[in-house]
Amino acid sequence: MTDHRTDAVGLHARHRSVLPEWLTLLYDRPIELTHGEGRHVWDSDGNRYLDFFGGILTTMTAHALPEVTKAVAEQAGRIIHTSTLYLSRPMVELAERIAALSGIPDARVFFTTSGTEANDAALLLATTYRRSNQILAMRNSYHGRSFSAVGVTGNQSWSPTSLSPLQTLWVHGGVRSRGPFAHLSDAQYIEACVADLKDVLQQTSGGVAALIAEPVQGVGGFTNPPDGLYAAFREVLAEHGILWISDEVQTGWGRTGDHFWGWQAHAASGPPDLLTFAKGIGNGMSIGGVVARAEVMNCLGANSISTFGGSPVTMAAGLANLTYLLEHDLQGNARRVGGLLIERLRAVAAGLDIVREVRGRGLMIGIELVEPGTGEPSPRAAAAVTEAARERGLLIGKGGLNGAALRIAPPLSLTVAEAEEGAGLLDDALRAAQKRLAETATG
Repeated sequence: MTDHRTDAVGLHARHRSVLPEWLTLLYDRPIELTHGEGRHVWDSDGNRYLDFFGGILTTMTAHALPEVTKAVAEQAGRIIHTSTLYLSRPMVELAERIAALSGIPDARVFFTTSGTEANDAALLLATTYRRSNQILAMRNSYHGRSFSAVGVTGNQSWSPTSLSPLQTLWVHGGVRSRGPFAHLSDAQYIEACVADLKDVLQQTSGGVAALIAEPVQGVGGFTNPPDGLYAAFREVLAEHGILWISDEVQTGWGRTGDHFWGWQAHAASGPPDLLTFAKGIGNGMSIGGVVARAEVMNCLGANSISTFGGSPVTMAAGLANLTYLLEHDLQGNARRVGGLLIERLRAVAAGLDIVREVRGRGLMIGIELVEPGTGEPSPRAAAAVTEAARERGLLIGKGGLNGAALRIAPPLSLTVAEAEEGAGLLDDALRAAQKRLAETATG
């Protein structure tokens, strides 16, 4: 019989010998996931896990969703690749549906293969349209790992270089419960952030191209401002002709429950000029893209293609996945089950010294951990809880400015029973980690 644990250890050694050392792996003993079904996955040792991270919010509907796997297999049996040099019916059909859902008037859609590439394309469009390399970005933000996307990432843990083709100006507002405005009411908070934005714009020379912002900061630990902040920002931006890019890579497709897109929590001043998407739409297949009004999308003066963006196979997957999501009202499920899960986790956290805050909306929930008695973010507590959860059969993620936040984002088809099960497992993991850290401190 094959020793799968030995296989996993050997695979880890091989991984380290040929892949970059900065390629992040979860857990002290990394696991190899071999298959999944619904909201569960299995590793190469045969262990079964309830998946509360969904491939970093990418497995949006469910693992091995029959409708998606069938669409992929059928399209692969016809033709796998053509490129954008040829007409593609699946690409046109998915673009039509996304354009209609985006809320952007006279929308055009350009497909990429990832969220990083989508944000890179949006930055290219905005800077070209505005003839400026100045970008407003939010503190604690994350927009990808390309050279340009790193330049507008405000989270030091994910920003390996200060070199950038962009001049980035940092704005307050993405983190409600920390920072100089945390003590204010929501209305006062928005007012202070708008004043900060106006002050930042006085420091610029020439026209700023765009503001890029995640409605809910993903890698930043699932933090978000009060509803309406970006609507207030947009009023100021519009006075200067500055574009608004809404990074919906993690918030799109109904994950927040209350809205289909994250920007809709800030809709009083209208939709964004550009919207980027990825992750969940492919349910694991590699899809990203940009939606923009035609005037902005068509501003490029040179030829371009997308070799793998808009692939017939990935487009077929996206169409099947989007159809399933809409027909089964997974946005509504995220709102209902996510609301129950958040309340359950807040009840769990009430008696724990290492939990500072449970935040989020829908099935996008963050738990910020701290050193007991200090309120200081605790990356070691987050690491301990993540390990303890895995030991109990629950997969979760980490994030935050200091890596001290737990990220919980199950597939949107999560059931009430699975939410209760996951909350119970996380309760045990949090208590075990708190006890372990206390023993370490006194021992």
